[in-house]
Amino acid sequence: MSNKIIVINGPNLNLLGEREQSQYGSTSFEDLRNNCQNKAKEIGLNLEFTQSNIEGEIVTLIQDSRKKFDGMIINAAGFTHTSVAIRDALDLFKKPIIELHISNIYKREEFRHKSLISDIVTGGIFGLGAEGYILAIISMQKLLQK
Repeated sequence: MSNKIIVINGPNLNLLGEREQSQYGSTSFEDLRNNCQNKAKEIGLNLEFTQSNIEGEIVTLIQDSRKKFDGMIINAAGFTHTSVAIRDALDLFKKPIIELHISNIYKREEFRHKSLISDIVTGGIFGLGAEGYILAIISMQKLLQK
Protein backbone atom coordinates (compact mmCIF):
# COMPACT_ATOMS: atom_id res chain seq x y z
CA MET A 1 0.00 0.00 0.00
CA SER A 2 1.21 3.45 -0.78
CA ASN A 3 -0.85 6.44 0.33
CA LYS A 4 -4.05 4.80 -0.82
CA ILE A 5 -7.25 6.15 0.68
CA ILE A 6 -10.92 5.46 0.17
CA VAL A 7 -13.81 7.88 0.46
CA ILE A 8 -17.06 6.09 1.30
CA ASN A 9 -20.35 7.94 0.87
CA GLY A 10 -23.63 6.69 2.26
CA PRO A 11 -27.26 6.93 1.21
CA ASN A 12 -28.64 9.76 -0.92
CA LEU A 13 -25.27 11.42 -1.45
CA ASN A 14 -25.46 10.35 -5.10
CA LEU A 15 -28.16 13.04 -5.39
CA LEU A 16 -25.95 15.94 -4.31
CA GLY A 17 -26.76 19.08 -6.26
CA GLU A 18 -30.38 17.96 -6.62
CA ARG A 19 -31.51 17.58 -3.00
CA GLU A 20 -31.86 20.12 -0.22
CA GLN A 21 -29.35 22.61 -1.57
CA SER A 22 -29.83 24.73 1.55
CA GLN A 23 -28.23 21.88 3.54
CA TYR A 24 -25.91 20.29 0.98
CA GLY A 25 -25.07 23.00 -1.58
CA SER A 26 -25.22 22.88 -5.35
CA THR A 27 -22.12 20.77 -6.09
CA SER A 28 -23.10 17.59 -7.91
CA PHE A 29 -21.83 14.20 -6.81
CA GLU A 30 -19.79 13.89 -10.01
CA ASP A 31 -18.21 17.32 -9.49
CA LEU A 32 -17.43 16.38 -5.90
CA ARG A 33 -15.78 13.15 -7.04
CA ASN A 34 -13.69 15.03 -9.63
CA ASN A 35 -12.64 17.71 -7.11
CA CYS A 36 -11.56 15.04 -4.64
CA GLN A 37 -9.65 13.05 -7.27
CA ASN A 38 -7.84 16.23 -8.40
CA LYS A 39 -6.87 17.26 -4.85
CA ALA A 40 -5.69 13.76 -3.98
CA LYS A 41 -3.54 13.56 -7.10
CA GLU A 42 -2.12 17.04 -6.40
CA ILE A 43 -0.91 16.00 -2.93
CA GLY A 44 0.26 12.50 -3.84
CA LEU A 45 -2.61 10.31 -2.68
CA ASN A 46 -4.29 7.51 -4.59
CA LEU A 47 -8.01 7.88 -3.98
CA GLU A 48 -10.99 5.65 -4.55
CA PHE A 49 -14.34 7.45 -4.29
CA THR A 50 -17.42 5.31 -3.68
CA GLN A 51 -21.10 5.61 -2.78
CA SER A 52 -23.81 3.18 -1.78
CA ASN A 53 -27.37 3.44 -0.57
CA ILE A 54 -27.15 -0.06 0.91
CA GLU A 55 -25.89 -0.60 4.47
CA GLY A 56 -24.49 -4.09 3.82
CA GLU A 57 -22.52 -2.88 0.79
CA ILE A 58 -20.91 -0.19 2.94
CA VAL A 59 -20.00 -2.77 5.59
CA THR A 60 -18.38 -4.94 2.92
CA LEU A 61 -16.49 -1.94 1.48
CA ILE A 62 -15.11 -1.14 4.93
CA GLN A 63 -14.13 -4.75 5.58
CA ASP A 64 -12.41 -5.08 2.19
CA SER A 65 -10.61 -1.76 2.75
CA ARG A 66 -8.58 -3.14 5.66
CA LYS A 67 -6.07 -4.77 3.30
CA LYS A 68 -6.28 -2.29 0.41
CA PHE A 69 -6.14 1.21 1.92
CA ASP A 70 -4.02 3.22 4.33
CA GLY A 71 -6.82 5.56 5.41
CA MET A 72 -10.53 6.17 5.07
CA ILE A 73 -12.86 9.14 4.85
CA ILE A 74 -16.49 8.26 5.49
CA ASN A 75 -19.69 10.22 5.12
CA ALA A 76 -22.08 7.56 6.37
CA ALA A 77 -24.99 10.01 5.88
CA GLY A 78 -28.17 8.72 7.55
CA PHE A 79 -26.41 5.51 8.64
CA THR A 80 -24.27 7.66 10.96
CA HIS A 81 -27.16 7.72 13.41
CA THR A 82 -28.47 4.18 13.02
CA SER A 83 -25.90 1.60 11.93
CA VAL A 84 -24.15 -0.48 14.55
CA ALA A 85 -22.96 -2.73 11.69
CA ILE A 86 -21.06 0.14 10.04
CA ARG A 87 -19.65 1.17 13.42
CA ASP A 88 -18.42 -2.38 14.08
CA ALA A 89 -16.79 -2.59 10.63
CA LEU A 90 -15.07 0.77 11.14
CA ASP A 91 -13.78 -0.38 14.52
CA LEU A 92 -11.96 -3.22 12.73
CA PHE A 93 -10.20 -0.89 10.25
CA LYS A 94 -7.40 0.09 12.72
CA LYS A 95 -6.05 2.87 10.49
CA PRO A 96 -6.87 6.60 10.26
CA ILE A 97 -10.55 7.34 9.65
CA ILE A 98 -12.10 10.76 9.20
CA GLU A 99 -15.85 11.14 9.68
CA LEU A 100 -17.29 13.75 7.36
CA HIS A 101 -20.65 15.49 7.04
CA ILE A 102 -21.50 18.23 4.55
CA SER A 103 -24.03 19.77 6.92
CA ASN A 104 -23.51 20.41 10.61
CA ILE A 105 -25.37 17.48 12.13
CA TYR A 106 -25.37 19.24 15.50
CA LYS A 107 -27.44 22.13 14.11
CA ARG A 108 -30.09 19.87 12.62
CA GLU A 109 -32.86 17.67 13.99
CA GLU A 110 -32.25 16.17 17.43
CA PHE A 111 -31.97 12.60 16.08
CA ARG A 112 -28.97 13.66 13.95
CA HIS A 113 -27.01 14.87 16.99
CA LYS A 114 -25.94 11.33 17.90
CA SER A 115 -23.22 9.79 15.76
CA LEU A 116 -22.60 6.11 16.39
CA ILE A 117 -19.15 6.39 14.81
CA SER A 118 -17.60 9.59 16.19
CA ASP A 119 -16.00 7.90 19.18
CA ILE A 120 -14.08 5.38 17.07
CA VAL A 121 -12.82 7.59 14.23
CA THR A 122 -9.58 9.58 14.27
CA GLY A 123 -11.36 12.90 13.72
CA GLY A 124 -14.33 14.61 12.12
CA ILE A 125 -15.30 17.46 9.83
CA PHE A 126 -18.86 18.79 10.04
CA GLY A 127 -20.79 21.59 8.37
CA LEU A 128 -18.19 22.91 5.94
CA GLY A 129 -20.03 21.87 2.80
CA ALA A 130 -18.36 20.08 -0.07
CA GLU A 131 -15.12 21.84 0.90
CA GLY A 132 -15.04 19.51 3.90
CA TYR A 133 -14.00 16.69 1.56
CA ILE A 134 -10.95 18.64 0.41
CA LEU A 135 -10.04 19.42 4.01
CA ALA A 136 -10.44 15.75 4.92
CA ILE A 137 -8.15 14.68 2.07
CA ILE A 138 -5.48 17.17 3.16
CA SER A 139 -5.86 16.05 6.79
CA MET A 140 -5.60 12.38 5.80
CA GLN A 141 -2.40 13.06 3.89
CA LYS A 142 -0.92 14.65 7.02
CA LEU A 143 -2.08 11.73 9.18
CA LEU A 144 -0.43 9.26 6.83
CA GLN A 145 2.87 11.18 6.93
CA LYS A 146 3.14 10.69 10.71
